[in-house]
Amino acid sequence: MVMRKDIRQIRPYVYEVARNFRHDMRVPARFYADELILQQALNDDCLDQLINTATLPGIVGYALAMPDIHQGYGFPIGGVVATAGADGVISPGGVGFDINCGVRLLASHLDRQSVQPYLSALATELYKQVPSGAGEKGFVSLSVKELDEVLAQGSRWALKKGFARADDLENTEERGMMAGADPAHCSTRAKERGKSQLGTLGSGNHFAEVDEVAEIYDDEAAQAMGLFPGQIVVMIHCGSRGFGHQVCTDYVDMFQKVIHKYGIHLPDRQLVCAPLQSPEGQAYYAAMSCAANFAFANRQLLAHQVRQAFRTVLAGKVKNFDLFQVYDITHNMAKIEMHDVDGQRLQVCVHRKGATRAFGPGADVLPRDYQDIGQPVLVPGSMGTASYVLVGTAGSMAQTFGSSCHGAGRVMSRSAAKRLVQGGELRGHLQAQGIEVRAGSLAGLAEEAPSAYKDVDHVVDVVHNAGIARRVARLVPVAVVKG
Repeated sequence: MVMRKDIRQIRPYVYEVARNFRHDMRVPARFYADELILQQALNDDCLDQLINTATLPGIVGYALAMPDIHQGYGFPIGGVVATAGADGVISPGGVGFDINCGVRLLASHLDRQSVQPYLSALATELYKQVPSGAGEKGFVSLSVKELDEVLAQGSRWALKKGFARADDLENTEERGMMAGADPAHCSTRAKERGKSQLGTLGSGNHFAEVDEVAEIYDDEAAQAMGLFPGQIVVMIHCGSRGFGHQVCTDYVDMFQKVIHKYGIHLPDRQLVCAPLQSPEGQAYYAAMSCAANFAFANRQLLAHQVRQAFRTVLAGKVKNFDLFQVYDITHNMAKIEMHDVDGQRLQVCVHRKGATRAFGPGADVLPRDYQDIGQPVLVPGSMGTASYVLVGTAGSMAQTFGSSCHGAGRVMSRSAAKRLVQGGELRGHLQAQGIEVRAGSLAGLAEEAPSAYKDVDHVVDVVHNAGIARRVARLVPVAVVKG
């Protein structure tokens, strides 16, 4: 088990466990923190999990983790691992069960003052229009054939069906569709779980939230994104629902057998993997891409429903209630990308487990409007706390395979939060702060209490000061919808 004495600070906000800490490590384990976050990380097994990822075949550079690091399945949440070469592997645990859990930011042309008289009605309508909760079904009923189209096409399917705009796709990571998706590599069980869940929020830490832009730090970047002080925006956080969970489950089970076939030895069976170029590795990548496309389409349908709610409540009351898309980012993905590693340009498979892609200015995959500023990075806080809009930097490209944090990061398990927090009291506390809350479960509300998370302001300070993303705007919640 790693201890404080085993960790050295190599520069401000960057800590490392050396490669020789354990005989099976192939690279150092490096993470972004300050002394407080370091101490929090020592309270669970996340740093030992990070060290375990440093043993993966084909890993290059470092095993990395962001300051929202906490214990996960196999990989720590906040983990970033790049593998390359003939023996480079892909690991379902390095992606996670909620494949392409991500965040979409919609922005209005309205300020808080103009929306305030209708805020309660808007929160209620959002709760009505955005199905939330573990077992909820969406408003779109899909046949298996139609579901296969969603899995192959992602947001492009939504565009064809009238649930999206061309600008939505332009301002979505991968333009809303992962290439290489093949529904044939997804199980019947996964499809059964997914076909009724498109356009649903789910439960856990997923939410739809109306925010106010409280502060702007970078005028040029904010202007490029259409953000201004006092503006009303909407943040949607969700993923691939039961479909993605089943894809991960299926391939974790398959890979338990595959590692023996390829002679792979691991310190933790949750790290199971296969060579990326193997038939099994390619099958997982194709299925993971299907789950990613499901998630893109899911957030797109939710954006459509949010627009419907704004129209229902605000039409005839304010001049312009339209919502435009700022960006949609993914967490929990493995992507094939080109990066500089030890002076060489390499094609690598970058696993981001609870981490966000944060490409810097000039990256050719970015929308035209963001070429000069870098990729928007959306960092949601917890209920009652701020969220942030950042942009990727040249520093993230040089240090972290173009990656940044994805949220605040838990410091308390869901079961512990439910023991210590009363959902009704939390709702009353949030409403006393002027935050409208609509939730189907008080227990679910308690699980996501602000006290269960790190201070998002603190986490973002580390990211900003370390140079792997730059602050653009701070958002504060005014209405929250949760399952």
